[in-house]
Amino acid sequence: MKTLLEEALESWRDARLGFLDEVRAIPARHFEFRPVPEVRSLREQVVHVLEVAMMMVGELARPDTDFRRAPWPKLLALYAAAAYRAKTRTELLKLLQSQLRDGESRFRAAGEIHMLQTILRFDGERGTRLEWLHHGIAQEMYHRGQVTTYARLLGREPALTKRIRAATKKT
Repeated sequence: MKTLLEEALESWRDARLGFLDEVRAIPARHFEFRPVPEVRSLREQVVHVLEVAMMMVGELARPDTDFRRAPWPKLLALYAAAAYRAKTRTELLKLLQSQLRDGESRFRAAGEIHMLQTILRFDGERGTRLEWLHHGIAQEMYHRGQVTTYARLLGREPALTKRIRAATKKT
């Protein structure tokens, strides 16, 4: 039987690998695509997923988790230097993979009891670290949906749609 932490990490891995698949489904020549000027480009979406995940792992693995230790942009910057340095699609895709492995390792090292302890969330309410990990997973899924919309706007079929269609043909 899986622990609560292992279940959460499995969900995160699924969300991240799905996000990776969707980004890979869009050709590199569209990496700077943005549907309208006010929203993030595809590259900026990837950087954002990374910066939030890096901050999430950094804070949740600490014994003194404090999402209010700095204003939001500064808190992200405390952890996301590698995401900001990565410029190419290839660098960012590799970083999405290595950051997931690092995060899983750090959460396992911290342990399930650590992840079940309460912290003060951004909104001032108390919740467990594990609860906030689930918030981070939901955030990645949200951005995965945005990337699939970008694919559709570019006339591409999203990776998950392709996978479902291929599986349906086999049955």
